[in-house]
Amino acid sequence: MNCNLYRRAVLADPRGLDASVREAEIEHVRACADCTTFTARLTIFEVKLLRALAVELPVPSQLQAHSAVQAHSAVQAPSVVLKRTLAPTSRRWLAIAASVLVGIGVGSVLWLADPGRTLAADVVTHMGGEPQAWVGTASVPDAELKKILYDSHLHLRAGSMVVTYASSCSFRGFQVPHLVVQSADGPVTVMVLVHEPVTKSRQFSEQGYAGVIVPVAGHGSFAVLERGSATDLQSVEKIAASLLGAVVWSN
Repeated sequence: MNCNLYRRAVLADPRGLDASVREAEIEHVRACADCTTFTARLTIFEVKLLRALAVELPVPSQLQAHSAVQAHSAVQAPSVVLKRTLAPTSRRWLAIAASVLVGIGVGSVLWLADPGRTLAADVVTHMGGEPQAWVGTASVPDAELKKILYDSHLHLRAGSMVVTYASSCSFRGFQVPHLVVQSADGPVTVMVLVHEPVTKSRQFSEQGYAGVIVPVAGHGSFAVLERGSATDLQSVEKIAASLLGAVVWSN
């Protein structure tokens, strides 16, 4: 049993997993941290989808009136009404509902299949909103840096890194520290993502950025990236390793 076979089995019938999954699949998910995370995400999505399908959307007044006329006519001519049940208006509403559900399903499968890449894409998108972060050269005062890092329960060892930009940014519903540190190859962005756990390091190169998302045991993850291509990932990995060594957690 490998990851691909297991995930295909779970996606085929996620709600029936506990009752019908084979022993080999159970053993695989117990031993594979990535598939454990995948299963948890799928379970959360299934719950949200069921809740969404249970919501009763308001029906337009024109459609209500149309349905009332159909109900009255059904008593007199049921066979005719059956042929006209899906009027153009109701068909359009069904088409909209179907397209929304298909969109939710496709998007969620992509998210489940590669959650790390989705996180990387969100980090890169966030970079576009703060172009000024790259241009500073003066060190951020210690008091200001400590304030920004405080809620994430960490600080940097004195003299370990030159931080030239520090901001508390809204990211995926949380306030997270967004830093720029200086390296031998130029500025490197660091985002402290204590609410985004990952199981292993994930490299990415897109939209003019090269980066890596590294797991931090018990403290989510760090996103480290610089402007460049995939050929620059080696320097990014070095900065990520230096960062992990420079951080002191308060809990």
